[in-house]
Amino acid sequence: MNTFTPRTPHHRKADAQADALLRAELAELLPPPPVPELAPERDRELRHTVLRTALASGDGSVAHPSRERRSRGGLRLGWIAAPVAACAVVAGAVVLAPQEGPTGSPGRVSAQPAPEAVRFLSDAALVAAAAPAPDARPGGYVYVRSLVAHAGRDAAGGPATLPAAHRREVWLSVDGGRPGLLREPGAADTVLGAAEPPVYELDGPGATPRKTTLATAAPSVTNPTHAYVATLPTDPDALLRLIRDQTRAGEGDADQRAFTAIGTLLAETWAPPKVTAALYGAAARIPGVALLPSAKDAAGREGVAVARTAHGEQTQWIFDRTTSAFLGERTVLTATTSAGPAGAVLGVSAVLAKASAPAPGVLPKG
Repeated sequence: MNTFTPRTPHHRKADAQADALLRAELAELLPPPPVPELAPERDRELRHTVLRTALASGDGSVAHPSRERRSRGGLRLGWIAAPVAACAVVAGAVVLAPQEGPTGSPGRVSAQPAPEAVRFLSDAALVAAAAPAPDARPGGYVYVRSLVAHAGRDAAGGPATLPAAHRREVWLSVDGGRPGLLREPGAADTVLGAAEPPVYELDGPGATPRKTTLATAAPSVTNPTHAYVATLPTDPDALLRLIRDQTRAGEGDADQRAFTAIGTLLAETWAPPKVTAALYGAAARIPGVALLPSAKDAAGREGVAVARTAHGEQTQWIFDRTTSAFLGERTVLTATTSAGPAGAVLGVSAVLAKASAPAPGVLPKG
């Protein structure tokens, strides 16, 4: 089975490296196929798909992306539209067509957030603002332990299936300046943020690959460090403006990009209390945000969910109904697609612990 792991802000640097290396490998394997004139974003997406699938294993399954290029990957559960709807062969490489759209109406997004969602997020903001501050210090690490599961599909097609959730531990440098660590069962520990390996670029079809390096991305909403998150605005309106500005280049509608970015920060970082409160306040200002009476995270903990639906999928943030603590996320199909029927769960997580640690691989005290 090919498990499609959603890309997080921390995957992008590794994606670029893998993309360039795969281009070089493909240039040696087969001549470049003719590619129609496309917008730059779509052209890169198509070429990347060709390059990855050209190196697929001989049994017809595509190599597991989390083993191809492991990075500082996070908990983001937004399902990428990668499931195969159809495929064609181009010069020996399989080209995956985009996923077919929902068979039903995707529904209209409300022009305003639902009042009950606004009330819940406002209450959660008050609770968050009074919570103890993180004790992560310069020179230390933020440790996050979670359970995660992402649905995947076989390369031959068919509906996506969700495996059992597995344990995930990550150690992230507070300032982002030192290597971190990702640990998951069944895989070797992955060093995060280590010195960049050399990458190769092709100037054109048939060109000789040339060695180059990737520029290090500055900390941002889409590439967060603990130190950067601690500097975010504590005014919800100002924070939402910043998030919209820094997610302007993403895919999908602007409101969903903002909602997704906020969810990433809630799940993957350990923000100061006032910043967490501002994130909830910013989310309460996003059109289409709704409140669900019941949802379960990957650990089976039941709570209420703040949700937003876009493109036939609903992203849910699950909260403890008593303490308003953030528990985890789910992504659910709201309409039937090639990935499965409406109601199918495409991804789920549960945040079990956030703490400070002295070094990668060292568990927090207590």
